[in-house]
Amino acid sequence: MPEIKTTLDRLIHAMEGRYTKGMSPASLLLAYMDWLIHMGHSPGKMAEMTENILRKNSAFMLWASRAAFDPEIKPFIKPLADDRRFNDPAWSKFPYNVISQNFMLNEQWWHYATTNIPGVAKHHENMVTFSARQWLDMLSPTNFAATNPVVANKTLTSGGMNLMQGMQKLVEDMQHTLLEEQPAESDLKVGRDLAVSPGKVVYRNRLIELIQYTPTTDKVKAEPVLIVPAWIMKYYILDLSPSKSMVKYLVDQGYTVFMVSWHNPTAEDRDLSMKDYTQKGIMAALDVINKIVPDQKIHAAGYCLGGTLLSIAAAAMARDEDDRLQSVTLFTAQTDFTEAGELMLFIDESQLSYMEDMMWDKGYLDTKQMAGAFMLLRSYDLLWSKMVNEYLLGDKPGTSELMAWNSDATRMPYRMHSQYLRLLFLNNDLASGRYIVNDRPISLRDVRVPVFAVATVTDHVAPWRSVYKINDLFNTEITFVLTSGGHNAGIVSEPGNPRRSFQIGLQRSEDKHIPPDQWLQQHEKHQGSWWEPWVGWLESKSSPGHVLPPTLGNPDDGVYPLCDAPGNYVMEK
Repeated sequence: MPEIKTTLDRLIHAMEGRYTKGMSPASLLLAYMDWLIHMGHSPGKMAEMTENILRKNSAFMLWASRAAFDPEIKPFIKPLADDRRFNDPAWSKFPYNVISQNFMLNEQWWHYATTNIPGVAKHHENMVTFSARQWLDMLSPTNFAATNPVVANKTLTSGGMNLMQGMQKLVEDMQHTLLEEQPAESDLKVGRDLAVSPGKVVYRNRLIELIQYTPTTDKVKAEPVLIVPAWIMKYYILDLSPSKSMVKYLVDQGYTVFMVSWHNPTAEDRDLSMKDYTQKGIMAALDVINKIVPDQKIHAAGYCLGGTLLSIAAAAMARDEDDRLQSVTLFTAQTDFTEAGELMLFIDESQLSYMEDMMWDKGYLDTKQMAGAFMLLRSYDLLWSKMVNEYLLGDKPGTSELMAWNSDATRMPYRMHSQYLRLLFLNNDLASGRYIVNDRPISLRDVRVPVFAVATVTDHVAPWRSVYKINDLFNTEITFVLTSGGHNAGIVSEPGNPRRSFQIGLQRSEDKHIPPDQWLQQHEKHQGSWWEPWVGWLESKSSPGHVLPPTLGNPDDGVYPLCDAPGNYVMEK
C-alpha cells in the first residue's frame, strides 16, 4: 500500500511538471512566503521603498518633461553593461526614451524591493528576484510593436510585411508545438558540415563511442589527448566547421586526439549511474587508448560536466596510485558548487524531489526541460529577442554552427542526473571530500598532475568565480585562464577570431591564496585565442621530440576500427 501511495504522488508531480516546466510549485511558494512575511515585519524597509519610489518618480517626471523637447538630454538611468535591449539610437528619441527609461526605473525599484529584506533566506531571495526579473523581461517595451521604435520603423518601411511574415512564423511554431513536431532541421548536417574531422570509432560500449582522429602530420607528440565532453551536449561543439574545430587544431599541431561521444539515453537507460559514467566512460576510454598507444601517459581534457567527471576520475586514480594521466585540462568545469550561479535557483530539496518524480515517470530528463531552464537563465537572448526578431521584425532566423549544435539536444538518465544534482549541487560532496568512488571517498587534493583550467567571463552555467575555486581544492600546479565569451562561445575560440581575449596566470601548490577579483586585476589581458597558450602548455608537459603516429585502432590487441567518424551515437535523436 505505501508503494501505491508513493507511485500516485509521483504521477501527480510528473503531470504537474508538464505545465510548470519542471519548477516545483512548493519551492516557489515557500520563497514568496518567506519574502512576504519578512517584508511585512520590516516597516523600516517598506518606508524606505515608499520614499524611494516617490523621490525617484518625482525626479523622473521632471526629466520626462524635459526629454520631450531636448533631444540631447542625458539618460535618467544608465543601462547595465550587458543590457542591449535599448542600444538602437531610435530609443533615444521621444517618446521612446521616456518609455524605456520608465521601464528601467521600474526594474531598478523591483530589484530594490526584492533584495536585502532582513531575515529572508538567500536562496529564497534569489528566487524571488529572479522571478521578478522574468516578469519584467516579459513586459519590456521591446516586446510590443506599439512601444518598440525599431518595429514601428520596420513596419512603416515594409508596409507591414514584417508583421505578416512574423504571423506566419508564429503560426508555424504553434503548429509544431501543438502537434509535438520537431521544427525543420538546420541545413547544417552532422558528418557533412559539422563534425567532419576524419577518424574512426575504435571502441563502443553501452554508454560511449571512442573516436580516434586521423593524423595530419608525419610525426606526433608521444602523449595522446583524450577529450571528455559533457553528456548534456553532443561532442561536436569541439569539432564544428573545420575553421572552428578544436579537434582539427590539435591534430594539426601534432597531437593524437581521442574523443568520447556519449550515447543519448532513453527510458531503457534510466538506471545508468554516475559510477557508470566514470567506469564505462572515462576509465573505459583510458583502457582502450592504452592499447592503441601503449606505455604512454595521456593528456585528459574535460568540458563542463565532462570536466567535473574527469576531476572525479583523476582524484580516484590518484588515490589508487593509477598514474596514467600526464595532465588535466578543464573547460568551464566546476568542482565546488557552493556558488554555481543561477542554476542553483533550481536546486533545493523540494525542487530536486519534484524533478526526480518527473524523471521517474519517463526514465530520463527530457530535452525540453533542460532547454526551458537555460532559456529562463538567458530569457532575453534565447526567448524575447528571438520572438521580437522573428514575430515582430519578420526576420528569418539565421543558422550558425553553434545554433545548429545547440538545437541538437540530449537527454539525462534518471538515476545519474538525480545523483549528480544531489551529490554535487545540493550536498557539494566533491569539494567536501565526501564523494564516494568504489566504496571509498576521494579528495581532489590527491591530484598531483598539472592542471590547465579555463573559465569564461559571461558564463551563466559555470560562473568564472565558481570555476576559480579549483585553485583552493587541488594541491598542484594550476594554470588558470579567464577568456572572453560565454559557456560555449568562449571555449570555441579559434585563433584569428578578432573578438577574443584572455587572461592567464600560474599558481603553484606552495603559493598563497589570491582572491578572484585580485587575480583579475593582477593579470593583463591578451588579445587572441587561449588555444595557442594551451597548446604551448601541453607541449611543455609532453615528452621532448616526436614519434610516428599510432595506427587507427590496434587489431593486434583487439581494438578494431568500427566505422568512420563521427560515428553512430552522435546521430541519436
